[in-house]
Amino acid sequence: MNAPVTTAPQTIGDALTRATNALAASGVEAARRGARLLLQEATGGTAETLLAHKDCALTPAQQMCYARLIGRRRAREPVSRILGTREFWGLDFAISPATLDPRPDSETLIQCALAGIGDRAAPWNVLDLGTGSGCLLLALLSDLPAAHGAGCDASAAAVVTARANAAALGLSRRAAFYVGDWAEALDARFDVILANPPYIPDMEISALAPEVRDFDPHRALDGGGDGLAAYRAIAPQIAALLAPRGRAVIEVGAGQAPQASAILSAQGLSVADPVPDFAGVERCIIASVGR
Repeated sequence: MNAPVTTAPQTIGDALTRATNALAASGVEAARRGARLLLQEATGGTAETLLAHKDCALTPAQQMCYARLIGRRRAREPVSRILGTREFWGLDFAISPATLDPRPDSETLIQCALAGIGDRAAPWNVLDLGTGSGCLLLALLSDLPAAHGAGCDASAAAVVTARANAAALGLSRRAAFYVGDWAEALDARFDVILANPPYIPDMEISALAPEVRDFDPHRALDGGGDGLAAYRAIAPQIAALLAPRGRAVIEVGAGQAPQASAILSAQGLSVADPVPDFAGVERCIIASVGR
C-alpha cells in the first residue's frame, strides 16, 4: 500500500498541492480534480469553501482521512469508487463492487433513446438489459414522467444497488429490477430496450487501465473471445421483445458497430447508422423491428 502523502501540519492549499503532485507521480489522470474531490470528502467542504479557506489548517483527523483517501487513489482506485457514487445524466448513482462504474460515453444511449421518442408524457415501457447500477433505466425514466421500466442483471448484488438508486431518486414505483440471464424470463413487449453489454475481448482485459481492470466487475467487461458474445445472446431476445414501433439502443465498443449491427440484422432487425459519443467514437447502435 502507498504511504500517506504526509502527516506534517498542512494548510488546505498545501495539502491539495502535495496530493496533486503525488497522484500525478503515480500516473493518475486528472490528478488535480481527483485530489480536490477527495479533499472535499475529507473535510466535508465544497470546492468553493476550499478555495476560500486555502490558508486554513487541516485538523489532524482531516489530514489522516485525506492521506488514506489519497493512498487509495494512488493505488489507482477510481475516485467514484472511493466516494461510492458517480454522477450520470445529472443524477447521483451509488455504485458497488458488483456494478460497472458508469461512463459519460454511455449518456449517448440516453440521448439516442430520447431522440426517438415523440411524446415524452406517454406511458412508455422500457427494458434495461444488464442494468448494473440502474443508471440507464433510471436516467431515462427521469425524463419520461409516465414511463415504467424493468432492469435485469445476472448479479443479485447489482440488483440490490439498482433498487437502492431507484429509491434514492424517487423512482421505485416506476422501476422494477430482477435477477436474470438477460431477458430470458420475459414475454412482454417494450417500446425502448437499453443495453450496455460487456464488449471487451477477453484477451484485452489485462491491458486496460488499472481503474477499469482492477475495480470494475470482470463479468461486466468480458465480452468473450471477440467481444461480441453478449450481442449474440441478446439479439434474439431483443427481436422477440421489441414492440412493433419500438427501438433498441445498444452500446458498442470502438470499432464494433459493423459486427454488432450484423448480429442484430441477422435477427430481422433494422439497424440505423451508428451514433458517435462525445469523443467521436461510434458508441451506439439503434435497432428496430424490420419493415
